Amino acid sequence: MKDTTRPLQVTVDPAPGTIVVPSADPGTAIVKVPVIQVPVTQLVAEPNPHSTTKPEAPVPSTVNEDTPLPDDVPTLHALVRELLDSLKKTRQDCVGLQQRLELLLRKLYGPKAERFDPNQPWLLPEMDPTQADEPPVNQPAADEPEPSAAAANTKAKGHGRKPLPKDLPRRRTEYTLTEAERLCPCCGVVCCKFGEDISEQLDYQPASVFVRQNVRFKYACPKCHDHVTTAHVPIAIINKGLPGPGLLAQITASKYADHLPLNRLERILGRHGVQLRRSTMCEWMAHVATMMQPVVDLMGTVVRQSKALHTDATKMPYLDPDLPGKTLSGQQWAFVGDRDHAFNVFKFCPNHTAAAIDEFLKDNAYRGYLNADALNIYDHLFAGGKIFEVGCWSHCRRNFYDAKESDPARAHVVLAHIRRLYAVEAKAKTLIAEQGLIGTDTDALRRKLRQEESLLEITCLHAWLVQEQPKVLPKSLIGQAIAYALRHWQALTRFLDDGFLDIDNNIAELTLRHIAIGRKNWLFAGSAKGAETAATLFSVASSCHRHQVDIFAYLRDLLERLARDPKPADEILREWLPDRWQPPPAAAQDTS
Repeated sequence: MKDTTRPLQVTVDPAPGTIVVPSADPGTAIVKVPVIQVPVTQLVAEPNPHSTTKPEAPVPSTVNEDTPLPDDVPTLHALVRELLDSLKKTRQDCVGLQQRLELLLRKLYGPKAERFDPNQPWLLPEMDPTQADEPPVNQPAADEPEPSAAAANTKAKGHGRKPLPKDLPRRRTEYTLTEAERLCPCCGVVCCKFGEDISEQLDYQPASVFVRQNVRFKYACPKCHDHVTTAHVPIAIINKGLPGPGLLAQITASKYADHLPLNRLERILGRHGVQLRRSTMCEWMAHVATMMQPVVDLMGTVVRQSKALHTDATKMPYLDPDLPGKTLSGQQWAFVGDRDHAFNVFKFCPNHTAAAIDEFLKDNAYRGYLNADALNIYDHLFAGGKIFEVGCWSHCRRNFYDAKESDPARAHVVLAHIRRLYAVEAKAKTLIAEQGLIGTDTDALRRKLRQEESLLEITCLHAWLVQEQPKVLPKSLIGQAIAYALRHWQALTRFLDDGFLDIDNNIAELTLRHIAIGRKNWLFAGSAKGAETAATLFSVASSCHRHQVDIFAYLRDLLERLARDPKPADEILREWLPDRWQPPPAAAQDTS
């Protein structure tokens, strides 16, 4: 059958918002009408009962000058609701972005200290710790003693000049008068010495580099001129190497305890006429780290015996020889033992995964408390029930401190509560010092104060947080701070049940300052192997600092001991750790 359909002539008068694509055949002209997504709430909007007109098409959510507005009232109502909801969400997003921008600017250019003015008036009068103890005005307390004259004359402890150490050598310089200057103006007789005035000044003599000559005498029989015998070869830290134990100890202490990079040490030694390349000193540091590795491994074993561990991480940039010109981002992890296992051990991780904490804790079956920040990288450790999380109130406080500019009323309430928690800790510390308590007695006193004072404070704070959470925007700084506190509330309150546990993780953050300060000088590690070397030597330097041990004397002595016995027994090595180490008399004389 033959198709007799003929194309019709179509004339299109495009309305606003309609696009017509011309064609040679009018019957095949294409008409494009813009399609805009419409929210479901608009489609199911309740119709106006007073209107009989039904909307024929969905109303676009974005209105411009070219878009025609509908004529029916229900659609207009739906459009207004949609615009109001969109405006509200936009304003919330703007507020969140503005708060983040202000926080970023404060962190970049503002003060780093998170200070809380103790003279600031309390937002809640009942929270003032002095209000309950203050007697009413014009009514003196019944048992208030009269101020004594001694108390009135008591002056605050000053910060005057401290006496110089008595063990420092004294070099006496005498100043005399000539005979003509000693003539008596009255009778002309020469005055005689009857005393002296001594004043002391602290002076400095630059360190000196010297060459130690190891002279080995040779012996032979004077009769037969045979049987030649030579004295024993002295033990060398590096086989056939140039440096002695003192130079290696000085370079190690300068870099890993005093934060001097090797390029500066190269210039310092150059002023003494000694030319040492930094690449050579790098190889020396790697050798020292290899020798000290058994000491650090034993430190790690002792630290894992702690009842409560502190851990944290900081960035450790390093170079990769396979990627020239590119710096990779690694991390140095710090593991801080408790008071009975007081060592600081560092571990390097070439990435930002949990490999380092798994190797140190999980692979060695650690059991106990772990005080750390609330990163999800630790969650798998707490899932097994062998390691218990202890929260950090400093991290919790930091979130509210960041929100005090955007929501000062709520933020300062929480800061005041946390301040009272730390006041209880300070009170416990003062009582422990006054009563001379040690060991478990300190834990019992601290737990007693926490149960009597801190528990009530935390209960009130929790009720306030639950009450205020629905009133704040979830993505605002104060909303995120409240959510953080409630999400980790169990870990944050675990310190209440055991006086041995700390209220925060500040000791781990302070330990990481050994790296953070030095990183501003040496910037990055030359390789992943160099970062591992740094972790080993940072462990030695930080542990010596914790026990107030002279890092130079300790390294010099242990390098000599390890050169004589590279693999000592664990019982011997335990006596060489910084908490039990005693310098030999000869070493003590050399370092004096």
